Amino acid sequence: MGFFELLDHLLSFAAPALVVALGVTLAAPLVLPRTTAGPGWWARLAINCAAGLAALGAGLWYFGRDGKMATYAALVFAVATVQWLVARAWRS
Repeated sequence: MGFFELLDHLLSFAAPALVVALGVTLAAPLVLPRTTAGPGWWARLAINCAAGLAALGAGLWYFGRDGKMATYAALVFAVATVQWLVARAWRS
């Protein structure tokens, strides 16, 4: 496998985490209560993406392959939970 094929595989693996993280980060102000504390949206996007990649990595490790629906469900749950924690939504 060459460099570009490896890069294609890695980007294809990370794309769902990035898309879900971006969607949750942009939708959070509409759903969660507004607070002045907490990091900016770039930091929230990076944290959400890292949580999504961790969930995808755990699913790949557990199932032995990528693309299981349980892994994608864990991805959505992980990103939503991290966004809730970062926004400190439990306080309101």
